[in-house]
Amino acid sequence: MIASLTLVEGIGALLLAAGLFFILTAVIGILRLPDFFTRLHAIGKCETAGLSLSLLGLAVLAWDPAVTVKLVLVLFLVFLANPTATHALARAARKTDVEVWRGDPSSGPVGDR
Repeated sequence: MIASLTLVEGIGALLLAAGLFFILTAVIGILRLPDFFTRLHAIGKCETAGLSLSLLGLAVLAWDPAVTVKLVLVLFLVFLANPTATHALARAARKTDVEVWRGDPSSGPVGDR
């Protein structure tokens, strides 16, 4: 028999599930996208959203106010650190001439061949 969830537990579980979805999307993006910059974009956006939603879900589920405050502080640091790190990696890649994916020339429109 499945125990009924309270509203707070349901919201926390929904936030955790949404965070898991975004983290899974980031992993798929890393595996499927063609070059460093598109992979960096996928991980930068999806990982920040996924981790933020997961931390928010844990903060909702935490019973101790001290734990909630700590999780919100970590969430704030994630919002600062992840975009900064992504930007720094992209700048370093551009300065070291990492190749940008231009696509397969044979897969373009017929008039461009």
